[in-house]
Amino acid sequence: MTITITEALAEIKTINARLVKKRAAIQNYLMRDMKTPDPLEKDGGSLTYIAAERQSIGDLEERLVRIRTAIQRKNCESVLTVGGVLRPISEWLNWKREIAPHRAAFHSGMYDGIQRARADAQRKGYTVVDPETQAAQGIPTVVVNLDEKRLVAEIEALTETLGALDGKLSLANATITVEV
Repeated sequence: MTITITEALAEIKTINARLVKKRAAIQNYLMRDMKTPDPLEKDGGSLTYIAAERQSIGDLEERLVRIRTAIQRKNCESVLTVGGVLRPISEWLNWKREIAPHRAAFHSGMYDGIQRARADAQRKGYTVVDPETQAAQGIPTVVVNLDEKRLVAEIEALTETLGALDGKLSLANATITVEV
């Protein structure tokens, strides 16, 4: 059966919801007082029900593995160019998950730290300069050892890359098919 990655991801969500319900339903029939009649006796009994549901759970779990593996395989084969960088989708997903959030936090931390230090320095009457600027003699000076324009450009570029990546991933998921 051939489906798009978007359809496959939707099926994964449905399978996971079904698994939760099936696992919970089994809990209701695991034990009962011997004096209480089996509520599933007409349909073969609780033992039969539990066995069938466990088999169904196993089948759904295997389907989930097959779908995820098919998606991963296709993501390794398919490439995207974002911001002039060509990578397989699998690498873009890893970059988005493992690198981008930390890079964004690092950039934000540097930017915010400089802004706080600048405000603090100005309250104290200090001059704030970059490393290339010579401070006037006798004036307390704080040096910012980072090109702030470049930092802002890097923050913007990361935001643009993430936005473009999300759009291209959505398009890829809607058009790339997998065999499941």
